[in-house]
Amino acid sequence: MKITKYAHSCLLIEVNGVRIITDPGMWNKTPDADAIDAILITHEHQDHCDIGQLKELLARSPATRIITHEAVGKKLTEAGLTSELIESDATIDVKGVSIKSFGTAHACIYGDVSPCRNSGYLINGELFAPGDALRDVPPDGARVLALPTGGPWMRISEAIDYAKSVKPAIVFPIHDAMYVEEYRGGLVTRIVGGNLESADIKYIDLAAWETKEF
Repeated sequence: MKITKYAHSCLLIEVNGVRIITDPGMWNKTPDADAIDAILITHEHQDHCDIGQLKELLARSPATRIITHEAVGKKLTEAGLTSELIESDATIDVKGVSIKSFGTAHACIYGDVSPCRNSGYLINGELFAPGDALRDVPPDGARVLALPTGGPWMRISEAIDYAKSVKPAIVFPIHDAMYVEEYRGGLVTRIVGGNLESADIKYIDLAAWETKEF
């Protein structure tokens, strides 16, 4: 599995010849990828769902399938875009690669009310991208976890505990565009990576516009 991080939560996942993008949003540059088979959107916030970027991606790859849940689907319909809806615990096949959805709620920012619906996606039974939530754990785990490491709805300690609950072999950071690079690649890597490595979970730093094999 090859993963390119375009910044924040926007990833290009290449597995078995299938190319999947997650959460193109305002805190990443528009991905320069083409021949995209599917785009997965976890929730409607603009740092995960930028209509302008979606239209640019579809202009280059008109056959791309957008897969998301009902709340985002409504937003896309209003913008003239078509999507395929997936419910929690349901699975959609993309050219032989399974996409399974988990969860329904974005993490609370304040109080006990979720700001919107959120779906995490398990891709090919290997990579879990949870969106903006640290509660949903695939029953069979995941070999690789895209771990949120920053945001107004979380603490770093919660990210570490969540990764330990998923029990992946490998973790890499997402949801980190709000950090300056010295903090993101320095302190965050030492705190999150150090604590996960001591729990026998490999931490691989992935910076914006980097590509690595997993």
